[in-house]
Formats: sequence, C-alpha cells, structure tokens
Amino acid sequence: MPRSRKSQVSLIDTPYYHCVTRCVRRSFLCGVDKYSGQSYEHRRGWVEDRLLLLSSIFAIDTCAYAVMSNHTHVVVHVDKDLALSLSVGEVLNRYHLLHNGTLLTQKYLRDEPLSPGELISFADTVEVYRSRLYDISWFMRDLNEYIAREANKEDKCSGRFYSLPSLPLTLRAS
Repeated sequence: MPRSRKSQVSLIDTPYYHCVTRCVRRSFLCGVDKYSGQSYEHRRGWVEDRLLLLSSIFAIDTCAYAVMSNHTHVVVHVDKDLALSLSVGEVLNRYHLLHNGTLLTQKYLRDEPLSPGELISFADTVEVYRSRLYDISWFMRDLNEYIAREANKEDKCSGRFYSLPSLPLTLRAS
C-alpha cells in the first residue's frame, strides 16, 4: 500500500532523500526511441538546467541525479535551517522566481504599505512559502511540471507525462 510522502519524510532522522519519477504512455524523457528513430537526448539538458535552477532557489541541494530514458533519479539534501534563517524578503524573492505569489506578497515586494489586517494574512503566507522552500514535494513538483509541459509541447499532446508523484526513499548510513 503506497504511503504519502509526508509520512515518509522525517528531517529529524535524515535530510537526504532519493526520489524517482517515471514517464507514462511510453513517453521518452531522453535517448532514442527505437520505433520512431526520434532522439530525445536534448531533454536531459532540460532536467539538468532545471535542477540547477531549483537548487539555487530552494533550500534543497541536488546531491546526485540520473536521467534515464523514461525516468529520473534525484538524490536531494534538505537544508531546513537555511530556509528558517531566510529573511522575509529573501523568502519572497526566491518564491517569486517560480510562482506569482499573492497580491499581498507582490505589494510587499513593491514596498507598498500593508494594513494591519493585511499584515496578519501576509505573515501566514510568508510562512507557507518558507515551508515550501524546504519541501521535497514542491521541489519535485516544480521540476516535473516544467519538464512535462515542455515535453508535451514538443510532442504536440496533452495530459500526464509522469506517473503519480514520486515518493522519496530515505538514505541512511549503514
């Protein structure tokens, strides 16, 4: 029986996790399709570039990765302490590199004043964004969604590119 990622990730036990994501519908992530002769090798660069970008934004480092013909392996290190030490501005600037944020967070970044009621909602939003910066699910979501959209655009199709979300495997020293 599958378990949710939340029940598998325990940063108290280890900050290292191995995530695997598989393609569906006989899609190629990279390599050459022996039936059509089509090369998808350029997609390996998409994954590498995206991992570099995400590692510079999230408080999650990419320790190792492998891009196979129909799946990826990513070993990550979650640095929760880094995320907790970021200022409000740093959290918002990082988050806004990938997502639009809310009207309040955009207003804050434009140095516009926030009312007392807005400040309460704003503080809650910042903490949600902060927690996302060290969340493996959000990291993998931002990796996989980008690759899936690009691949679907290139393949002139829509729908799922990856199977259900990848579950991390805990890496423990033996």
